[in-house]
Amino acid sequence: MSESSSEAEQSTDEGTAKKAPARKRTTKKSPAKKAAPRKASARTEPARPKRMTGPRVAAEAVRQLLELTGKGAEGVIGLERTEDGWSVKVEVLELRRIPNTTDVLAIYEVTMDGDGELEGYRRLQRYVRGTPGEA
Repeated sequence: MSESSSEAEQSTDEGTAKKAPARKRTTKKSPAKKAAPRKASARTEPARPKRMTGPRVAAEAVRQLLELTGKGAEGVIGLERTEDGWSVKVEVLELRRIPNTTDVLAIYEVTMDGDGELEGYRRLQRYVRGTPGEA
């Protein structure tokens, strides 16, 4: 009987054991700041100048060609102002090889409008880097 009474006492002790009261989490609120009213406007690209300069057009042509083809530019080899905008010739690394003198390169012509927007591009020529070309 002593075993059963000690078990009963333990269960009674466990049942009557008080749990520590749960603490409320309090967060300090920073003083309310009034937000400046936002203007309702759609996100737009920054305005570009109407007529772009040659270096800016060339850089933009290289950036957009890379975005479209995924191929890295070796450099700009030609830039010409046309009636409607610009014609940019870009040398592109099409295929990397070892040794690098056997890399395959290409020349792309990129046409841009007067605002620096891409109108089109095409590959004009493809060749091996180590091949003698125009003198």
